[in-house]
Amino acid sequence: MEKALFGAGCFWGVEESFRKLPGVVNTEVGYSGGNTLNPTYESVCIGDTNHAEVVLVFFDENIISFKELVDHFWKCHDPTTLNRQGPDIGTQYRSAIFYFNEHQEKISNESKTRYAKKHQIHIVTEIKQAEEYYKAEEYHQKYIQKTGLFCAS
Repeated sequence: MEKALFGAGCFWGVEESFRKLPGVVNTEVGYSGGNTLNPTYESVCIGDTNHAEVVLVFFDENIISFKELVDHFWKCHDPTTLNRQGPDIGTQYRSAIFYFNEHQEKISNESKTRYAKKHQIHIVTEIKQAEEYYKAEEYHQKYIQKTGLFCAS
């Protein structure tokens, strides 16, 4: 089983979007890309941790490729808005791909270039090596599935 790590706004909606893809075995929401150990939702929302809300995607590469996940990533959010998705504003909502190996780094960068050229847009998505990942509080996990609520981003 492989894993991928994406930041694309409010992690509730992003998780639900990836969770439904064939070949995705499991998803988990959390925080990554910041400078604070063991962040909480409240500390991330304040904005001083520099962590992004992220979705950790576990997938079966025999069914879905990392490239297909990245293609989905571009479609499930607006990669042109800096630190914002819809009504959600802050660095925790930034667009980011955190790669785990050189293969993922290469695919992410090539895909970003191709998507920007195809749509003639400037993409602000950061692509950087995955660092520490912190699982979010349990009440955030599969939030939309548990509550049936809709997430705007």
